[in-house]
Amino acid sequence: MTGGRAQQFKANGFTFDMGPSWYWMPDVFDTYFGFFGKKVSDYYRLDRLDPSYAVYFGKDHKVDIPADYKALQDLFETYEPGSAKALDKFMKEAAYKYEVGIKDLVYKPGQSLKEFVDWRVIKGVFRLQLLSSLSSHVRKYFKNPFLIELLEFPVLFLGAMPSKTPALYSLMNYADIKLGTWYPENGMYDIVAAMTSLAEEKGVNITCNAPVDKIIVEDGKAVGVSVKGEVHRADVVISSADYHHTEQKLLDEPNRNYSEKYWESRSMAPSSLLYYVGLNKKVDGLLHHNLFFDTDFGKHSEEIYKNPAWPENPLFYVSATSKTDPTTAPEGCENLFILIPTAPGLKETPEIKEVYFNKVMERMENLLQQSIQKNVIFRRDFACTDFMSEYNSFKGNAYGLANTLKQTAVLKPSLKNKKIDGMYYTGQLTVPGPGVPPSLISGKVVADEVVKYFN
Repeated sequence: MTGGRAQQFKANGFTFDMGPSWYWMPDVFDTYFGFFGKKVSDYYRLDRLDPSYAVYFGKDHKVDIPADYKALQDLFETYEPGSAKALDKFMKEAAYKYEVGIKDLVYKPGQSLKEFVDWRVIKGVFRLQLLSSLSSHVRKYFKNPFLIELLEFPVLFLGAMPSKTPALYSLMNYADIKLGTWYPENGMYDIVAAMTSLAEEKGVNITCNAPVDKIIVEDGKAVGVSVKGEVHRADVVISSADYHHTEQKLLDEPNRNYSEKYWESRSMAPSSLLYYVGLNKKVDGLLHHNLFFDTDFGKHSEEIYKNPAWPENPLFYVSATSKTDPTTAPEGCENLFILIPTAPGLKETPEIKEVYFNKVMERMENLLQQSIQKNVIFRRDFACTDFMSEYNSFKGNAYGLANTLKQTAVLKPSLKNKKIDGMYYTGQLTVPGPGVPPSLISGKVVADEVVKYFN
């Protein structure tokens, strides 16, 4: 099956998207299909979610985040008088960062600092706020702790605490608030199916279940791959597999960009403990996307990034696609995707998975005031070791490298092999970074570099 981490599986009448569940930055998808003279609507229909998502801060404190900007401003005012105008100012800066960051910076291959000698970037370098933290930037405008958590949450999966993430990434707030949260008609796998269909329309031959065991190098050039000992020759080799795996397992040491020591020194984005759950009832109070922030945001962040450990009282996320798409669950049933962000490299046991499943079930039952666990009729777990075995993921990371200043642009692993010709890397461990939209952009950036190679 195509899709990698964005695979889909079906069991007992339930349909689960295994990986990405948030459809943000719709303009990036439009641009991707536009490169081929196509539109997103040629392949799938999108619905904007309203409310965008729900946040549970406590038993009697649930907040539905409206898609309408004016309604969101009114919501902010109920927490902090004057915050509606503050949000305007905050969003104006975020819009600029999105315009320059997503439209310009992320499409650069990160091969030289000269790429960034651009009048818009130089002129706006202070407005991009690469040297200040998101945490301090948010607190410049807002004092209420709930509003601060709402604005910091999008970077929870970028791989660093808000205090270590450049304020540039308030562009994610623009993506959230202004561009909205969407859902493809048949789930996130619609994106994969569309890309697969487009590739086949263009004459691409796709071979699944063909694990590469070696990249063939002759006279300093990548000339093909070996699959179960059979050599398939190519003009260039592009790997969208885990970068660390590609280098350490598929290339001989003299041909690698980076050593094992280099990789060990990298700051990784989180792994995840995932539960795919089918219930024989509907759950009142849940939306399509739900954030359970009823515990200490800062403490959990430290347990992921600062002092890696299994979290004591984790924040977690629940997607209930059956709220939007009834076909993902049998009639009268509910489909739940539960995600707990964890530090990469933690080795789980069956006992640990059970402990955390019980934790999230108890919390949900308490916050939603209804029984849930006894209604579980299907469950599948997926954790750090699964990311490693299924996706060859370095340290079981779910999101690639942390988006810290020291791992941005030219400081990320190079998309081009520096030792041999004709070898390229794409995906979330190289430029521009983690997430579905950046990964799509990464493919375009590498494609442009390959064109240059032949010209």
